[in-house]
Amino acid sequence: MMTTLTSDEIRALFLNFFQEKEHKVIPSSSLIPHGDPTLLLTTAGMVQFKPYFLGEQVPPAPRMASCQKCFRTTDVESVGDATHLTFFEMLGNFSIGDYFKKEAIAWGWEFVHERLKIPAEKLWITVYKDDDEAREIWRKIGIPEERILRCGEKDNFWGPAGSSGPCGPCSEIHYDFGEDKGCGKESCGPSCGCGRFSEVWNLVFTQYNQDEKGNRTPLPKPNIDTGMGLERLAAVLQGKPNVYGTDLFMPLIQKVSDLAGKKYGADAETDRAIRIVAEHSRGIPFLIADGVIPGNEGRGYVLRRLLRRASLFGKRVELGGTFLVETARTTIEYMGHVYPELTQHRDYIIKVVELEEARFNEVLNTGLELLENTMQEAASKGTKIISGEDGFRLYDTYGFPVEMTREIAAGRGFSVDMEGFQQEMEKQREKARAAQIPLWLSRPPSKWLSDLPSKRTEFSGYKLLKQKTTILSLLVGDESVAVVQEGQEASLILDITPFYAEMGGQVGDTGVIRSESGTFTVEDTFKNQSDIIVHRGRVSGGSLTVGDEVEAVVDRERRLDIARNHTATHLLQYALRRVLGKHVQQRGSLVAPERFRFDFSHLEAPSKEHLLEVQRIVNEKIRENLRVSAEVLSYKKAVETGAIALFGEKYGETVRMLKIGEPPVSMELCGGTHVNATGDIGFFRIVSESSIGSGLRRIEAVTGRGAESVIERQFSTLEAVEHAIGASPEDVTEKVSAIVAELENERKRTLGLERELSRKTAESLVTQVEMVNGIKVLVSKVPSTRIEVLREMLDLLRERLGSAVIVLGTVQDDRPLFLTAVTPDLVARGYSAGEIVKQVAKVAGGGGGGKPTLAQAGGKNKEKLDESLAVVKSLIKK
Repeated sequence: MMTTLTSDEIRALFLNFFQEKEHKVIPSSSLIPHGDPTLLLTTAGMVQFKPYFLGEQVPPAPRMASCQKCFRTTDVESVGDATHLTFFEMLGNFSIGDYFKKEAIAWGWEFVHERLKIPAEKLWITVYKDDDEAREIWRKIGIPEERILRCGEKDNFWGPAGSSGPCGPCSEIHYDFGEDKGCGKESCGPSCGCGRFSEVWNLVFTQYNQDEKGNRTPLPKPNIDTGMGLERLAAVLQGKPNVYGTDLFMPLIQKVSDLAGKKYGADAETDRAIRIVAEHSRGIPFLIADGVIPGNEGRGYVLRRLLRRASLFGKRVELGGTFLVETARTTIEYMGHVYPELTQHRDYIIKVVELEEARFNEVLNTGLELLENTMQEAASKGTKIISGEDGFRLYDTYGFPVEMTREIAAGRGFSVDMEGFQQEMEKQREKARAAQIPLWLSRPPSKWLSDLPSKRTEFSGYKLLKQKTTILSLLVGDESVAVVQEGQEASLILDITPFYAEMGGQVGDTGVIRSESGTFTVEDTFKNQSDIIVHRGRVSGGSLTVGDEVEAVVDRERRLDIARNHTATHLLQYALRRVLGKHVQQRGSLVAPERFRFDFSHLEAPSKEHLLEVQRIVNEKIRENLRVSAEVLSYKKAVETGAIALFGEKYGETVRMLKIGEPPVSMELCGGTHVNATGDIGFFRIVSESSIGSGLRRIEAVTGRGAESVIERQFSTLEAVEHAIGASPEDVTEKVSAIVAELENERKRTLGLERELSRKTAESLVTQVEMVNGIKVLVSKVPSTRIEVLREMLDLLRERLGSAVIVLGTVQDDRPLFLTAVTPDLVARGYSAGEIVKQVAKVAGGGGGGKPTLAQAGGKNKEKLDESLAVVKSLIKK
C-alpha cells in the first residue's frame, strides 16, 4: 500500500535515501543564481551544480543530493489552474562523472516503488526516442514494454538552464491517476496532457554542453541530473487531485479563504482567485528573503508582477487592505523551519510586502477605471485592441505590469498591441539615455578602437604614480597618426601605464605624459572592450611620436582624493549593513575626486538618527587607521571567504579582493585604487540622502579635502546668517525659529484673504455658466493665486453647479495654468477632464493631464491664455 507522507517527511526521506547511496546533501542555493549571467532566477536543482558539470570547478563530492527552491516565470499567467506554479521545491540527485544511467534508473525505481510504496502498475516510463540503453535498463527492472514509451526532443530531451550549458536526453517516471481521470482516447499516455498522468521524476542524462548558438559537444564525463517536484509528489502520496490540496498549500488556501470570508471549493472563479493569491503568496517571501526587491527591471519586475497580480485577484474575492502581509506571515510560519532565511528576514519581508501593496492599492482603482474606459473607447471605434500607448500609460503611470493588463483585457475579449507597447518602452529608454549622455559618447569611435593593438594594456598604477613607458598608438579625430603637435586634441595608448581607466564607478585618472620632445596633458582615461587603456587629452607643448619613450605621471593629489572616496564607499557599505540590515546591497556608485555617491537597496528613507549613526561608524573606523590590503585570488575562493560581490556584476575566474582591517570589517571584490590605511581618509561626511527609485536609495558624501571644503562653506553660511539677523552663534537657532514663525503667520493671513477672494470670485462665476449640447459649461480666466486656492474654487463651483464641465485659467510664474473638472455623471457620458485640459494647454504650447474627473495642465505662452480657453466649447460640441 502506498505510504501517506507529509511534505517534511518526503523531503527527509529523499535526502536520507541518497545519503545511504553515499551522496553528500547540499543545502538549497539562493533563488538569485550565483555568478550565472544567463539566468534570471534559479529554475532547477542543477543550477548551482552547473560549474561542476562543465568542469569549471571541483565539486565537494562526486555524488550530491539537494532539495532546491526554484522559480519559473514562463507560466505566471497560467497560475491558478491545477498544475502551473512559479515557486516550487525540486528534489534531485546528481552525479559528476561518477555513476550514470544504470544506477540513476535503478535508484529512481527503488525510491518510488520500494520506499514510497507507489504500486508498479501506477507508474509509466518515457525515454528519448533513440535512447535504447535507458529503455533496456527499465525493461530489465521489470517494467512492461507497453508502459515504456519513446518520445521526441520536446518531451524527453532536457535543454540547458539558460541560453547555454549542460544538457542531454532524459527518462521520466509518470504517475497514472486512472483511466477515469483521462480523456478516454486509446492513444492516451503520459504526453497526453489530459490530467490522467502526472510527471513525478525526471532523470536527465547530461552528456552534452550546448553553446549560445545551440551547438552540442560531449562533456568530459557524462553526468546525472534528476529533478522531482516535491509538490507533485506530495499530491500523489497524499491522495490529492492537485498540488493545492497538499499540506504545502492548504495553510495558505485556508488563510486566504478566511480573510476573504469565502469557502474554497464552492465556486470555480473564486477558487481560481484564491489559488492565485495562495501560490503567489508562497513565492513572494522567498524572493524577498534572497535579496530581490520590487522594481521595473529583471528580478524586481518579476516580484512586482507577482505582488500586483496577487493584489488584483485578492480584490476579486473582496480581500481588502494589505492582506498580502498576512499571507506572507503564513508562508514564513509554515516554511521557516525548512528555510531559516524566511525567519531571519521576517521583518524585512513584511515591510517590503506592506509598502509595495499599499503603493499599488493607491492607484489600483484608478488604473482599473482607466482600463475600463480604454476598452469602452476601443469598442466604440469597432476594435478589440488596446493600443500600445494606452498599455504603456497603465504601466508607467499606474504601475500595471503589461502582462496584467493583457490578462484583464483577455477576460473581456480584448488584446493589447504589444509591438506598440514595446515601441513606447523604447521611447522612454531613449529619453532616459538622452537625459544622461554617457562619457563614452564623447570618446574615440569604435572604428578606430578596432584597429588598436590587440595586447591589453599593463596597469602599474596600484603601486606607481610615475612610469617609464612607450607610445604604441596615437589618434586625432577618427584617424590613426604617427605624430601629434602642440595644441592638438588626441588620444594616446601606452605599453604600460600608471593611469587608472574609468571602471567600477571610479573616474579615470588625469595627469601628464612627457617625452624629450613634448608634453601631453591627460584629461580622461578609459578602457575599451579589449582591455586597452586610452589616454585622452591635448598636446600642451612640443610634439609626440609613435614609439617615443615617455614618462607617464598621474596627478597625485587628485588620485589620493579619489582613493579616499573609494575606500570610504567600502566603509559606508559596511556601516549601512550594520545599521540598516544585511539586505543592503550596493547598486551603483560614482567615485570622483571632490565627492562620491553610493546607491544601495533599501525600502524607505533612513532616519536622521540612522544616517548619523552610519556617519559615526565610518569616522570611527577612519580613526582606528585600519590597514587596507588587496589580494588577487579565484572568484570562488573570494566568495567562500565572505567577500561581497557587486549585485548583477559578472566576474572572471580571477578577482581582486580588497580587505579593510584584521580581522576584516569589510571584504569586497574591487579593482579600484585605495588608500593604504583608513586614517588616510581623514574625515567622512554625508552631504545628502535621497530616493532614486522604488527600493533604491542614494547617499552623496565627501572625505578629506572635499569634507574640509564642505564644512568651511557651511560655517561661512552660518556666519552670514548670524550677521544678517544680528544673532550670536548661541542664539541663531532661536532667532531664526522666531522669524520663520512670524513669516508662517503672515502666510496664513494672506492665504485666508486669498480664500475669501476666491469664494467671492466663485460666486460671481456661477452666473457665467453656458449650456453647450445640453451640458453646463463654465470657462473663465481667474486672478493669479495659489494652486490650493484654485482647487478649492473648483470644488466650490462643482458643488454649486451639480453637473458641469468647468475650466479655469490663470497665470502663475509668468506661465499659463489650467484646471479642469468634469462631474462623474458627465464622465460616464464620455467626457474626460484629462483629455479636455490636454487639448486646452496644447494651444498655449504646453501639456498635462490627470483623472477623468480632475486634471491640471500648464502652458508656455501666457499670451495664448484667452485663445486656449476659447477652444473649450468646441471640444464639448465634438
